[in-house]
Amino acid sequence: SASQISKAEFIRLAKQSGNFTDASIEFQHRGLKNSGLGDSTYMPRSVFRPAPHKITLRDGREEAAMVMFGAVDDLLAATQIRPKDINILVVNCGVLNTTPSLASMVINHYKLKHNINSFNLGIVAVDLARDLLTAYPCSHALVVSMEAVSYTWYSGNRTDMLLPNCFFRMGAAAMLLSSCRIDRWRSKYELKQLVRTHKGMDERSFKSIRVREDAEGKKGISVSKDVIEVGGHALKANITTLGPLVLPVSEQFHFFTNLLFRKKETKPYIPDYKLAFEHVCILATSKKVLDELQSHLELTEEYMEASRKTLERFGNTSSSSVWYELAYLEANSRVKRGDRIWQIAFGSGFKCNSVVWKALRNVRKPRVSPWVEEPN
Repeated sequence: SASQISKAEFIRLAKQSGNFTDASIEFQHRGLKNSGLGDSTYMPRSVFRPAPHKITLRDGREEAAMVMFGAVDDLLAATQIRPKDINILVVNCGVLNTTPSLASMVINHYKLKHNINSFNLGIVAVDLARDLLTAYPCSHALVVSMEAVSYTWYSGNRTDMLLPNCFFRMGAAAMLLSSCRIDRWRSKYELKQLVRTHKGMDERSFKSIRVREDAEGKKGISVSKDVIEVGGHALKANITTLGPLVLPVSEQFHFFTNLLFRKKETKPYIPDYKLAFEHVCILATSKKVLDELQSHLELTEEYMEASRKTLERFGNTSSSSVWYELAYLEANSRVKRGDRIWQIAFGSGFKCNSVVWKALRNVRKPRVSPWVEEPN
């Protein structure tokens, strides 16, 4: 693909652009080396054009259209659902916000019905879709989750703003949810739990990830040094709510007695989530973050495999990465009837969201998947 880029090519194009100092090039080189990303991630080459070229909203919209429409085309072909049968549309993107909205772009492209309920949002998209499906029985909801990187690409030299260049990549996933009983026989999963946590009242959490301008007026995403600690607090709050909903009674007992009687100097008891889930899909942020979460949740390498493979192959595609991870499990015939899948996503603000699915059948290897090599 013309958008596929290796780490060596990333550095070569960054040097060629003339936008970065030697120190910034070296910083990005180190960032990529330790990122956990492989050599086949996707990003638009337009971001490397030398000055005076300026990335415009048009670049962002073209990138969004490329990734969104490809994912939706595949979904419609796989489900045989006609665009006119879709009643609800929810689109989310990490950082790109356009007018007309991304949702409007989908409605226009597929000529969706004029009275469709449409929204732009995060993995929160699933929560909204669920609420609307409850409100409108026997409806179909299209959820499109994506990331576009060109509009927030940083061409300056501040290290806290260079880091996202190393991790974020373009990507998209499209999901179809239904509240029609008749669709149960062909559905792959049933939504069991959804827990949202928002730590926006805390100043450090609020400022941990944000789009800003540097002293030269160059725009980009700034990631603070506090982000891993802040993320840990958000995850802890989230799993404290999720735990009682999914854990066996014995684990709940251990967890809450430890919460009540633990001495300050002792390590908190981490419930064994391996008893609650057969599969875990953690947002593929970076190798360091995945290492921290594996340690914190005491997960085995097998539980981390989908997240690590997704980070290596596609990079950080924001909340769409948890769908790439589910697709990885499907492509490797890992999902069996009754399996429970835990998706964990993070976002600015700072947010942590958990979604739990239960497999309604053995999920066969799909014919079309980002993990299935296309024949030449």
